[in-house]
Amino acid sequence: MFNYGQDIGIDLGTATVIAYAKGKGIVLREPSVVAVDNNTGEVLAVGKEARKMLGRTPGNIVATRPLRDGVISNYTVTEKMLKYFINKICGKFIFAPRIMICIPSQATEVEKKAVIDAASQAGAKKVYLIEEPIAAAIGAGIDISKPCGNMVIDIGGGTTDIAVISLGGSVVSTSLKVAGDKFDEAIVKYIKRKHNIMVGEMTAEELKINIGCAYPKIQDTDMEIRGRDLITGLPKTVKIHSSEMLEALIEPAMEIVEAVHSVLEKTPPELAADISDKGIYMTGGGSLLNGLDKLIQEKTGINIMIAQDAVSCVALGTGKALNNLDILDQRRRR
Repeated sequence: MFNYGQDIGIDLGTATVIAYAKGKGIVLREPSVVAVDNNTGEVLAVGKEARKMLGRTPGNIVATRPLRDGVISNYTVTEKMLKYFINKICGKFIFAPRIMICIPSQATEVEKKAVIDAASQAGAKKVYLIEEPIAAAIGAGIDISKPCGNMVIDIGGGTTDIAVISLGGSVVSTSLKVAGDKFDEAIVKYIKRKHNIMVGEMTAEELKINIGCAYPKIQDTDMEIRGRDLITGLPKTVKIHSSEMLEALIEPAMEIVEAVHSVLEKTPPELAADISDKGIYMTGGGSLLNGLDKLIQEKTGINIMIAQDAVSCVALGTGKALNNLDILDQRRRR
């Protein structure tokens, strides 16, 4: 099986890696978790298998997430993870693929270089970078080439990227380190403070997905969880209500609202008028938090739309951008 220089688009997320292969669509969706043996440095598991090990490993095995807040925090492990995923997509007999990777809109030159180096070491022939909000806008089906304003809020695991896009580039953008992970952390802290119980990341995420909300629900829902009682040290079961989730999540949700507000303040008036007409698009897994769209809509007075396939939006946009790689190559040669 020979793949002649397959083109791949990768949404290198803090929580999930989604890959798009040209001509095939989305070919991979795995948690960005790697389990490493500390004694030998050997990678034991990547993706779904490694995620099952989070918080459940013996001393010599560490299950880590090599990306934090949208950027690489552990270079070596990220490189190994990318290598594993590239091999999984392309098979073993491979002519090095060209890869396009998403980065937060406010990534520094050092962070960009780390992504390029890690992908090159993992076997990429050429590496291209695309800003997350631009990829999200393309994935949401917005025509970004026209001279009119489009606003995108991309809420991932590690970062929330907010950008106003016109003529294929971002006019005003901001990136804040408040997203899915911070929602989980807020839930863990709240349950510890209110119920004196310690829960893990996975439990917090289940709560967020099942009963979490950023806007009052018409009907209060609840869910039973298990954790460690901080007083007795024994396992304990408690029932958590969605009204409590609102209390836990409103603070990080309001940080996102404030960031949206500050981007709108800096937007040129002509583009602001376009956004007011068209509305704001929300993408990324974090945008699916119940009521977050209603909260932003209430605070800004602008219609909010959640993209059709919010979780895969960035990867789909990166995939569509792959079609322009030849144009980018020609520009580089010039």
